[in-house]
Amino acid sequence: ARPSGGTAGAAAPPPVVVTPDRRPEYADSSSSAVSVVSHEEIQTFNPASLVDALRNVPGLDITETGGPGGSTSVRLRGANPGQTLVLIDGIRVNDPAAASGDFEFGSLLPTAIERIEVLRGPQSALYGSDAIGGVVNVITRRGDGKPRFETTTEAGSYGTVNTSATASGQIGPWSYALSGGGQQSAGFSRYGYRVGQLERRFATRHFEPDGFSRFGGYGRLGYDAGEGVKLDFGMLSFKTFAEYDAASSTLPSRTVATGPGRIFPDTPADLSRRFSQVFGRATAEQGPLTHTLTIFANQTDRLNDDFSYSNARNIFRQSFGSRTEFRGDRLGTEYQGDLRLGAFGTLTYGGKAELEKARTFTTGYVPLTPRTLGVGASQFTRSAFLLYQLPVGERLTLSAGARHDEVDKVSFDTWRTTASFLIPETGTKLRASAGTGGKAPTLFQLFDPRYGTPTLNPETSFGWDAGIDQTLWTNRLFVAATVFGNEFKNLISFDGNLVRTGLGAGSPSLLGGYRQTARAETSGVELEATLVALPGWMTITSAYTYLHAKDLGTGLTLQRRPQHVGRVSVALTPLPGFLIEPRVTFVSRRFSGNGETQPLPRYGRLDVYSEYRINETWKVFGRAENVTDARYQEVLNYGTTGRAFYGGLNATW
Repeated sequence: ARPSGGTAGAAAPPPVVVTPDRRPEYADSSSSAVSVVSHEEIQTFNPASLVDALRNVPGLDITETGGPGGSTSVRLRGANPGQTLVLIDGIRVNDPAAASGDFEFGSLLPTAIERIEVLRGPQSALYGSDAIGGVVNVITRRGDGKPRFETTTEAGSYGTVNTSATASGQIGPWSYALSGGGQQSAGFSRYGYRVGQLERRFATRHFEPDGFSRFGGYGRLGYDAGEGVKLDFGMLSFKTFAEYDAASSTLPSRTVATGPGRIFPDTPADLSRRFSQVFGRATAEQGPLTHTLTIFANQTDRLNDDFSYSNARNIFRQSFGSRTEFRGDRLGTEYQGDLRLGAFGTLTYGGKAELEKARTFTTGYVPLTPRTLGVGASQFTRSAFLLYQLPVGERLTLSAGARHDEVDKVSFDTWRTTASFLIPETGTKLRASAGTGGKAPTLFQLFDPRYGTPTLNPETSFGWDAGIDQTLWTNRLFVAATVFGNEFKNLISFDGNLVRTGLGAGSPSLLGGYRQTARAETSGVELEATLVALPGWMTITSAYTYLHAKDLGTGLTLQRRPQHVGRVSVALTPLPGFLIEPRVTFVSRRFSGNGETQPLPRYGRLDVYSEYRINETWKVFGRAENVTDARYQEVLNYGTTGRAFYGGLNATW
């Protein structure tokens, strides 16, 4: 068992995970590299955002464009953001209308989340398209036991206020979990905030705060019909409204100019995002065979109002203004069968049918143009998969799996194999995995009228890893080390010099579009450790990632991939019920632009979390972000938080 982190306590039982092999198992029994972020960890990092807690996962890197509420990109083992498959309760939620098909993590409120499982390495053999870098599975709360209620309120810097409430429990064969919450912040200017060069050039008065608000809720209802039959229903919906700076995002090469006739650096652009999902799941056990059937639907709506100016002295003279609408819909069903064969292992098999639609519209304000359809397309996916797990004695476990995916006119086959060997006498587990990944072209890449290329094929990859998990000192120390490598082929990238003709009768030649020639490789080391230094008093946790990420065409480092990322935290409990936990993050030098352009310097950041449990019901907590007021950027010229303080109250009964 791994030592517990964050409470300076003794050993805790290992968590149960479902993502590595599509069925429940203990994390320390898995042959895959998997990390679990619990609900309690999310609350201590930031009760209104899951992004900060995810930063603690080795091999996972996050960039926010101008702080909370802005665009958030997640990369696993150096893969592109759209090459990470995101699931909510096992259901794919990547945006069908997004250019790269990624998921916006800033859309979710943590109040609904029980835990997050992060599975690293190519997993398309289990989950299909997009699972090239790995899988992030967000699992919502279930109801069980006696009725339980929880409410949390927090307020602090940048005019930030958030609150949430949850109710869960079980009444006879029925179980329920309900939650809702909201967050509001005045924020800071996404572009230029605490960026010395820009503040000196434009003066701070040009950088007005970009606020945001986010609210939503979820509900989950379960019914145990007896005789192995269970029903599960869930729905959730979250909406975000945020201000941002369109001039800096759409015209980056012109935002550093000053004087009459030049682009004003800060604009009143705004966006709204809404994500909704519903699902129904039925499970039936018939002796050694378990059937699971899921029906699901989700929708992602985004609306951007962009503005930029032609004269910094007169902000009412607009040079450009437009509204862009994106809507992505997904509807599907999935079947999974689990056949338990006793000493001969477990056979998992199934299939999925899924329909995706994307619609985009553009309306011009200045100059005035009518609402015009951009992408209006759909694609249908049919998949079949098989996974066989075989225990060989009590120490060795082997698995092999394969999958076939057909996405309209293209198809790809993927495979995965894993092995683990336990040495209980020394508390050692050796593990290894290898497999392939695939990602179908997005509807935007295929059918955008200006930049789309209908002849694109799936992106592919091969990846492997090998690691050791070791417990020492009567389970007071847990250490995990993993080495990995990935090779990516047929990568889809945007080429501004690509000339495309013959796109329709009378269509002129267009400059710029998507093409498929790029290749890349990543490799590295992931380390994590938890040490109960003083039982009941001090627990130390750490995570470190070394990443080598290169474009094989140019030999240059890939964009926004730091070579070194590390985090260390020390949880101290000087008095019963009182916790104080300082956390240090360090990130090495990296490049914000392609081709090793726009270098960003290394930085270190100190955060502190503290809580005091008054009794079984009440808890007060506080956190300080960026205590040393370090100036750093995750994306060139976009701001990050300064020294900030937050405090709140939690009640559970």
